[in-house]
Amino acid sequence: MKHRPTKHGPTKHGPIRRALRVAALAAACLLGVAALAGEGLAQTRVKDLVTFDGVRRNQLIGYGLVVGLNGSGDRLINTPFTEQSLKGMLERLGINTRDEVLRTRNAAAVMVTASLPPFARQGTTIDITVSALGDATSLLGGTLLVTPLLGADGQAYAVAQGSLSVSGFSAGGVAANVTKGVPTSARIANGAIVERELKFALDETTAVRMALRNPDFTTANRIADAVAARLGGSAVHVLDATTVDVRIPPRYTGAVARLIGDIEQLTVRPDGIARVVVDERSGTVVIGDDVRISRVAITQGNLTVRVVETPQVSQPQPFSDGQTVVVPRTDVQVQEGNGRQFVTIGGNVSLQQLVNGLNALGVGPRDMVAILQAIKAAGALHADLEII
Repeated sequence: MKHRPTKHGPTKHGPIRRALRVAALAAACLLGVAALAGEGLAQTRVKDLVTFDGVRRNQLIGYGLVVGLNGSGDRLINTPFTEQSLKGMLERLGINTRDEVLRTRNAAAVMVTASLPPFARQGTTIDITVSALGDATSLLGGTLLVTPLLGADGQAYAVAQGSLSVSGFSAGGVAANVTKGVPTSARIANGAIVERELKFALDETTAVRMALRNPDFTTANRIADAVAARLGGSAVHVLDATTVDVRIPPRYTGAVARLIGDIEQLTVRPDGIARVVVDERSGTVVIGDDVRISRVAITQGNLTVRVVETPQVSQPQPFSDGQTVVVPRTDVQVQEGNGRQFVTIGGNVSLQQLVNGLNALGVGPRDMVAILQAIKAAGALHADLEII
C-alpha cells in the first residue's frame, strides 16, 4: 500500500509551485507598473493644454533715457530725439538748456518693454528689457531713469528705473574690435513697480472658458469629458475646436480660483493632426507619432558629379618673345552608382518602425526631404506635410 501525503504534509512539488506563484506575482506587478508608467507618460495636465479666459499677460512699453555710460552713448548730432529728451528732462529739473548745444556721449535713448502678469497687484515688481534706440554702442554701466510703462490703452501701469545688467560687451581699437553678445540690450530684474491694477473680478464670473493652445476637436472633447467626470452634471460644453465652456457649479460659487486649480490638475491624452514638418534650410525633419505611410517600395539613386580645376602655367622658351600664360585645365568626372535596392516601408507601423525603414535607405536629411515629398506626391503619406 502506497503512502499518500496528507493535505498539509510536504510534497516534492511544493517548493516548485511556490516559486512559480512568486514569479507569476512578480511578473504581474512588473506588467502593472509598466502599464501605469506608459499610461502616465501618455497623459498631460489640462493646465499645459489650455489657457483660461481673462488669465493672460499684457504687454507694456515705454520710452526712457539711460545715463552714466562711459562714452558709448548716442551721438546727439545723429539722434536729435536724444538731445530733445535730455533738454526736456533738465528743464523739468529747473535747468535751462533751451539755447545750449549739448555734446555729451554718456546718455542714450532706449525703449523699455515688459509683460504685466495677470492679477498683478499694486506695488509688485516685474522684470523689464531695455533696448537702445539710437546709435549707442553699449549700455554697459548705464542707469535707466524713471520711465512710465504704458499699455495698449495709453494708460501707465508701471514705472521703471534702475541699473542695467548687460550680458554682452564690445571693445576695440582703430584697426580691430571684438563684440560678444548684444551690448545694446539689457535687463533689469524687478526693475518696474506696478502702479495700476487691471480690473478683473474672477469670482463674479458665471463661467470659465478654456482655449486650447493647439486646436483639436478630439482633445477638446476629452477635456470636456474629464471636467464633467470631475464636476458632474452637464455644465461643460465644447463650443468649437478651441473653446471649452464650463459653468460654475453651485459648490464653487465665490471660489472660482479653486475650480480652475482643480481643472488644471486633471489629465487627458491630447490628440492632434498627423504632421511632418520639414525645414529645407537646415535639413531638419520632424515626424509626428500619428504619421502613417501606406506600404510602398523606395529606392534612392546615387549620382556624383565632380569638377576639378587644375590650371597650369605655361612658360615661354628662354630669350624668346613669348609671355607667361595660365592654361586652364578642367577635369569633369561623373560617377553613377549602381543604386540601392528597393526598401519596403509603410503599413500600420509605429513611429520607430517608420524611422527605421527610412534610415534603412542610408540617406542624409536633405535626401530624406525629397523622399518624403515623393511619398506625399504618390498619395502614400497620410499626414500633413508642412515645409517651412
